[in-house]
Amino acid sequence: MSKPARLFLGVEKSVTGRQWVDRLDEAGLRTAAAIEQQAEVSEILARIMAGRGVAIEEAKSYLAPTLRELMPDPATLAGMDAMVARLVEAVRKKEKVALFGDYDVDGACASALMARYLRGAGLEPSIYIPDRVFEGYGPNVAAMDTLIAGGATLIVTLDCGTTSRGPIAHAKSRGVDVLVIDHHLTEGELPPGDAIVNPNRADDISGLGHLCAAGVTFMVLVALNRALRDQNLAAGAPDLLGLVDLVALATVCDVVPLKGLNRAFVLRGLEIMRKGANPGISALALAARVSGPLNTYHLGYLVGPRINAGGRIGNAALGSRLLVSTDEHETLHIAAELDRLNDERRVIEKLALEEALATAEAEIGEGEGPPVIVTASPNWHQGVVGLVAARLRERFDRPAFAISQTPAGGGTGSGRSIPGVDLGAAVLAAVAAGVIEKGGGHAMAAGVTLAPGQLADFRAFLAERLAAQVVAAMENHAVRIDAAIAARAASPAFLHEIERAGPFGAGNSNPVFALPSHRVTYAEVVGAGGHVRAKLAAGDRGSVRAIAFRSVGTPLGRALLEARGEAPLHFAGTLALNHWQGREDVQFRILDLATPAP
Repeated sequence: MSKPARLFLGVEKSVTGRQWVDRLDEAGLRTAAAIEQQAEVSEILARIMAGRGVAIEEAKSYLAPTLRELMPDPATLAGMDAMVARLVEAVRKKEKVALFGDYDVDGACASALMARYLRGAGLEPSIYIPDRVFEGYGPNVAAMDTLIAGGATLIVTLDCGTTSRGPIAHAKSRGVDVLVIDHHLTEGELPPGDAIVNPNRADDISGLGHLCAAGVTFMVLVALNRALRDQNLAAGAPDLLGLVDLVALATVCDVVPLKGLNRAFVLRGLEIMRKGANPGISALALAARVSGPLNTYHLGYLVGPRINAGGRIGNAALGSRLLVSTDEHETLHIAAELDRLNDERRVIEKLALEEALATAEAEIGEGEGPPVIVTASPNWHQGVVGLVAARLRERFDRPAFAISQTPAGGGTGSGRSIPGVDLGAAVLAAVAAGVIEKGGGHAMAAGVTLAPGQLADFRAFLAERLAAQVVAAMENHAVRIDAAIAARAASPAFLHEIERAGPFGAGNSNPVFALPSHRVTYAEVVGAGGHVRAKLAAGDRGSVRAIAFRSVGTPLGRALLEARGEAPLHFAGTLALNHWQGREDVQFRILDLATPAP
């Protein structure tokens, strides 16, 4: 029987109703001490590394990961040999290749990655991105016919296709070969493609199921590049390491675990982005008014959402066009359009979220509410339901779905989950049971299509299937603290030191620090998103600027605004580096606060 986690600062119940616990148990503390000594790092950096499962013998290599050391042989992926053989044939014969990508960042990056490589290898591939509203996710028969009419003899699906048996069978019946590069969970029989590379297919033993679609595409291209070199066909092919920026962008935005190979992809990709190697990424960073070197926060919250805006409410092909283009004028023009669409998306999302929050709060009432929130409305644009689901998940700390309903009562929606609750598997089970028309995804996110009359059954199915998982996940929903620091320690130098354990994100969580007994010297509401900005101080222990995102109207936001000038409180949060007019400034992002024990 495992020992209960040690309380941090004695916080049994914070303002958000959570315990604060030390991320490290006794064994973790011993590991941290050994890492500190052997890797010659600070105590806090050693604690952060130990808290993320870094073994003592791995510590030095963890601080300097390389793609060369972490890249497995692509041949370990099921279907790789057949995939590469067909692509080599296409290069040799100068075939007309059509790329069919998904409409999100991962799909755009995977499509751009494949297109840029094949162009270097002498082909002129076309890219087709379906319209989210009118075509939905994945290949469809009409789109396949369009590509075939355009002369395609080979169709490659990217970030989709695993569950598209009908459309792929149709393309095959018309004499066209189809390759599938994907990472989504599979259900039952695979489609009749000529080759399917998906580390999450049932017979794949590569252990690479954590890769996003762009990461899988990169593995395919590594194998293809090797095969083309062996046959003296690689003249003109681009340097693959120079394209890792696309893999990094997709890896961050698709919220896959930043561990092992993924972490190396992102570190190398950020280096390339900071040199401005991809004009499209640089133009979008400019449009997003990014200041300072690009980091994972910029990718996930500024660059990625703008690419997604094209697929959500505008032209779904804009993202892939931007990432493929080498023309500076064109990239600036597309980036400006994506920025405009992102502003429009914000307005649409805000209206939908207000309705969804009201519905969810009424459903939960004064009790615990359902284990999974399922909201639906005919007023919501299909392009923002995933964002609404994410906000509901964030507000109520449980999985959530938002569904855009049709006039007949069916609908299309998206769900977002919490760690420990496998939403993708639940959706696939709902499809298999006939509860919903179709759906798929992975553990943390899923998409669904409902026929008229299926909403109530879907809600009941999720409640029954996921109740135990949600209860277990919520019981384990403590705030895990990496270390306690004073405000004056929150310096740029300190942040650069802990970033050696980064990049941080899914699977490699941002370090959480406690500021013990600090006062709120001022607090105010800022921004259209309802943030609370504050300043936290502790006498001779300095002060730090702070912000609690989207906290207005929540227990955290109310407590912050009421604490101005009052007694000291304990704060928990993460640190971020802001750049302004050539200066670096640290910001404390408040996650929680608690009243010190007597």
